Amino acid sequence: MISGDFWVLLAMLIYFMVVVIIGFVYAKKSNSSTEEYFLGGRSLGPWLTALSAEASDMSGYLLMGLPGLAYFYGASEAMWTAVGLAIGTYLNWKFVAKRLRKYSEVAGNAITIPDFFSNRFHDKKNILMTIAAVIILLFFSIYVGSCFVTCGKLFATLFGLDYATMMVLGALVVFLYTFVGGYLAVSTTDLIQGTIMISALVIVFVGSVAQAGGIENTVAFLQALPGFLDGTQLTVPIVDTNGNQLIVDGLPAFGAPSEYGIIAIISCLAWGLGYFGMPQVLVRFMSVKNSDEIKKSRVIAVVWVVISLFCAVSIGLIGRAVIPTEFLTNSAAENIFIVLSQMLLPSFMCGLVVSGIFAAAMSSSSSYLLISGSAVAENIFRGLIKKDATDAQVMIVARITLVVILLFGIVIAIDENSIIFQVVSYAWAGFGAAFGPLMLLSLYWKRTNLPGAVAGMLSGAIGVVVWHELIKPLGGIFGVYELLPCFFISLIVIVVVSLLTKKPSQEIENEFDNYMKADC
Repeated sequence: MISGDFWVLLAMLIYFMVVVIIGFVYAKKSNSSTEEYFLGGRSLGPWLTALSAEASDMSGYLLMGLPGLAYFYGASEAMWTAVGLAIGTYLNWKFVAKRLRKYSEVAGNAITIPDFFSNRFHDKKNILMTIAAVIILLFFSIYVGSCFVTCGKLFATLFGLDYATMMVLGALVVFLYTFVGGYLAVSTTDLIQGTIMISALVIVFVGSVAQAGGIENTVAFLQALPGFLDGTQLTVPIVDTNGNQLIVDGLPAFGAPSEYGIIAIISCLAWGLGYFGMPQVLVRFMSVKNSDEIKKSRVIAVVWVVISLFCAVSIGLIGRAVIPTEFLTNSAAENIFIVLSQMLLPSFMCGLVVSGIFAAAMSSSSSYLLISGSAVAENIFRGLIKKDATDAQVMIVARITLVVILLFGIVIAIDENSIIFQVVSYAWAGFGAAFGPLMLLSLYWKRTNLPGAVAGMLSGAIGVVVWHELIKPLGGIFGVYELLPCFFISLIVIVVVSLLTKKPSQEIENEFDNYMKADC
């Protein structure tokens, strides 16, 4: 362990204690009902809503995945992905947030996303709810694993400790405060974590520019690397047979850059489509206290996202100028933020700043755990198996589900060479294609019906798996990020099936015509 590790560890322990205490503080209120446990009683203000949504969304890929991608491959992929995410964030808040807040309450006071879909289409057999819950369980299990990878890499890099042991320890901390405190604990800690995350990014960004000798020196160094700052070229590191980048005369070796064409750019921008189907963000829209506060939340959220994404990508790029030969693989490069923090900051401050990384993993994985628990307990257990289940029984099943997801996530995260960005991209595409088109049409198109909803959700989820595993490897135009084609496949399927089958009942149409008039 490096000198000063005691102060780093002390700062992080203080942070851990605070978030766990928050869980216990909210335990009594959260356990009063399922609406309190899963949705915080629809009581969140604009700041809490905005920062909770963004902190839970921007997982370890913000502080580790994106900087690592920029460090190893240059600006193009990381930059265009960040642009897509920023645009998607704005559009989601603009076109979905207020409508979902109102409609979720009008549609039987839905407290989960599967609840909303089921109530929106008056699905008395709970077919749609069950499919949605299974999709959430599948893709959030993968997502949780990516967050635990973040925890393991963080502690292993900081203290030189065993990756697997530290990954499990981090997972248990996340599990504890989610298990006890429910949605209010998760959202309140997200406010703290969102603040820490953006502060950490800004501090390390400014410090790394100074460490590299100023903006002019940094840009001059990076421009000398083939294609590194070119948004239409991808830097190509020269690697040995083990996949490690070669070092020549003390500098990293690069070959001629490859073209980063329109298909690749569109793939990155397509990340923004994922927001329309992202449960951990959508549920924040449902929980805001008053729909009139959505506009204020939108401004806060978009400003936070733009600053955070800019700093994250810049840190990866500048890191290559500060320590050009430190990381020889993409997986290792995801530690650039941690190492720069150690280099630039006093030990205690470093502990607080790198808590931002743990904050990112905690805020996201806790949301994933909670939403997965609600999907199984509320939508499968009470929705299908035991329809007269009490709130107490539902919360017991939810907590059992948390344990199962925790263990599954640990299994996924056990490989320390996992690349966070790649793990996240798979689950992101799954949610975006399965839920995104249906969410938009549910809010904007009255003719959408139950058969169309079921067909669209299944085609989106299955399409992502098929495209990723069988079609994408063909390359060329088929190499596009699977979210893009599968999003539009799902959209088309919903429209076609809805038009070919019976139109919604008059009751459903009346509900649709009047939901925006509701005072929520």
